[in-house]
Amino acid sequence: MSMEVESKCRLDKWLWAARFFKTRSLSSAAIETGTVHLDGDRVKPAKELRPGQLIHIRTRDFEIEVELLALSQLRKGAPEAALLYRETPASLAKRENAKVTGQAEYAQRERGAGRPTKRQLRDIKKFTGGTYG
Repeated sequence: MSMEVESKCRLDKWLWAARFFKTRSLSSAAIETGTVHLDGDRVKPAKELRPGQLIHIRTRDFEIEVELLALSQLRKGAPEAALLYRETPASLAKRENAKVTGQAEYAQRERGAGRPTKRQLRDIKKFTGGTYG
């Protein structure tokens, strides 16, 4: 079986084949909501890709910028999928910095850091001399 170089590929199919999203519908939804940018612009899921373009992907779990190296419409294993793109040095540095600073741990919070507790509400009322809320 010969390895055929593909000349056309949709953005949503490529994101799925490169294993950034588990399904094509998830990758398509991410493109439509604006979490995926191609060369700095918002695009549609059916946008044709060419090697050398920059793809910026920002999800709840990660933020990454990659340079497109090859096209593929078939989802293969992770080692083969990693050959489709190369992460930019700026993106690598940003992810390392986020790992060190713990910036992505936004979902973890101290107890009571959200809405005021009853005690805090009483203190607010006492301080402002009126009602809260």
